[in-house]
This record gives sequence, C-alpha cells and structure tokens, in this order.
Amino acid sequence: MKKKFSFKKITSFKNARVGKIFTSKGIIDTPAFMPVGTIANVKAMFPENIKQTNSQIILCNTYHLMLRPGENIIKKFGGIHKFMNSKLPILTDSGGYQVWSLAKLIKIEEKGVRFRSHIDGKLFFLTPEKCIKFQQKIGSDIIMVLDECPNYNITKAKAEKSLELTLRWAKRCKKVFNKKDSALFGIVQGAKYEDLRIKCALKLQEINFDGYAIGGLSVGEGQNEMLRILDKTVPYLPDDKPKYLMGVGTPNDIIKSVARGIDMFDCVLPTRMGRTGIAYTTSGIINIRNSKFKKDQNVLDKNLNCPASNNYSKAYIHHLFKCNEILGLMILTWHNIFYYQNFMLRIRKAIKKKEFDKFYNKYLKYEAIRK
Repeated sequence: MKKKFSFKKITSFKNARVGKIFTSKGIIDTPAFMPVGTIANVKAMFPENIKQTNSQIILCNTYHLMLRPGENIIKKFGGIHKFMNSKLPILTDSGGYQVWSLAKLIKIEEKGVRFRSHIDGKLFFLTPEKCIKFQQKIGSDIIMVLDECPNYNITKAKAEKSLELTLRWAKRCKKVFNKKDSALFGIVQGAKYEDLRIKCALKLQEINFDGYAIGGLSVGEGQNEMLRILDKTVPYLPDDKPKYLMGVGTPNDIIKSVARGIDMFDCVLPTRMGRTGIAYTTSGIINIRNSKFKKDQNVLDKNLNCPASNNYSKAYIHHLFKCNEILGLMILTWHNIFYYQNFMLRIRKAIKKKEFDKFYNKYLKYEAIRK
C-alpha cells in the first residue's frame, strides 16, 4: 500500500518553521523550493540531474501538459514520472493562472472556463472536475484546485464575486478528488483585500484540504504588498498543514516569507536567469557575459561546491555564452538551482539551531551592502 501524504512540523523559531512532507515518492524537507518544470522538463536540465541539485520535488503545470502532449500520451507511459523519467515527487499547478495569463478568448462560467490554446487556437473547456481528474490520471503527488486568479487591483465587488466562485470550485474539486496516495491543496485568493483573504483562508479550512496555497501574488504588486497580504493571511491558516506561496520568488522574497511561516515555494527565476547568463553566487549576482570574466580562471562560487559549475572556470562559461553554446545555459541553470537549494538548506539549519533571526539579519545586511 502506497504511503499517504502527510506533513509534520519538526520545530519552529518564531514564525519560521522546519517540517517534513511525506509522499509515496519521497520526503520533502521544508521550507522547500520547487524547480519549475512546466512542460514536464526543467528547462536546460536532464530530469535525472535535478536530484543532484538537492531538489526534493518538481513543479509541472496542468494547463501546458493538457495542451501538449495531452492526457492520453502521458497515461500511455504510466504517468508523468515515467514519461519524464523523474523519481522525485511532483506537484502540478492547476493551470488557473496560465488560463488567465496565456489563453485567448477566455469565458468564465459557473461550470468552468472556456478558452482557446495560445499554441494553436484549439478550444478547451476546463472544469474543476476535469482539472482534478487530469492531475490524478497523470499521477501527480500534490494536486492543486482550479481557482480564478483575478487581477490584483480588481475592485472589491469583483474580487468578492471571484472569490465566491473560487470557493465553489474548491468544493467541487474536493468532491471529485479520490487519490489516496496524493494530496489536494486549496488556494487562497482575494486580490489585495485583507478581509477577503482571511475569509477565503477560513472557508477553505471548512472544506479541509491537505495543504493551503496563497495565490494571486508575485504578479507585479511589489514585495511590500505581498508581505502585507502574507502578514494578514498566514495566521488564519492551520499550523499542521503545509503553507505554499505560489510563484515566489527571489531569495529575498523567500527568506522574508519563511519568516512569516511559509513552507513551500516555486519560481522560474533561477532557471530563466541562468539561461540569460545570470548566476546567483554567495558573493552576489553576476552576469557571466561581462567581459571581465573573459580570462577569469576561478569557478563561479568556491563556497557552493556545485557538481556542475565547479568543474569549469568563469572564463570557459563566459566563452560558452559568447558563442551561444547550449552547455553554458545548462551549467548556469544547474548552478542556480543548486544555489537556491543550498540557500533553503541554510535556512532550515538556522531555524533548527534557533538562529534564524541572526541568519535573516545577516543575509539582508549583506544583500544591502552588495547593492
């Protein structure tokens, strides 16, 4: 019998906390960062190498996988893990945000949402039931409910109407969910309105999910706004369930969110930045395309011991980018994910030692100096 999903809080220091998520595919130490593998692949990485970055879970996306390659092909291979050759747990986003940000000719109805693919214009109709069944059929370990992701600055009347639809959809998602070896997470919406965020958090708990995500943030509202919403929302989420901040973010965003009790994060930044020549290092962010690295014999970050970047000099990686060689993108992508996972490890160690405030202040002070 496969092991059912569960979460255990190990220890906490103030609001920051360390825990473990148990899945049938493996254990995830929290606070955790999930590399984004939108279309069943973390860009510029072999799936089997993701584990070497010390990642313990990958994020994929329902919207994109539904469009390509589609449910039937993934099922034919025995699920998403076998299809992409990944032994790590996989969380699938419901695709709600992608429907609103990428799809064309969107029509929201009580039953679901009609939209045309941004790829070929094909018409799709996604209901909460179809969303959950798709994620279950492809073998996702953590499944997200279908929600409406409205504009952050929407009027309060429209935000409340959207929120009520999200809650009705959440109930329908829970009703159809029946996979005992996976988990279902609810998503807190409510735009910029604190009272609506609190209302959503409380109503979702009445439905009773395995974890709770906070959505509709990191959409251009700025860090201060994001933190304001977290400060008001997180205290109304249960202490014995994982708290997931969707689409966040920079290391600065992450450490400040951990301080507010967030357990899970995902973001395209480390991979996207790596593909453009930007590397995160313990000495600051660098652009490897810069001419000053042309003759630099040092590795990217001697403090990291990354199995990819530590085999090559800055000069060589600089050369790869100048020549538009794919290997350069692969090295920096690996390096950046490794940096993020090392950062999460240091955060977890600091919380366990009850030194998180010291680590937090030192990191922010050092970051301010580097700017």
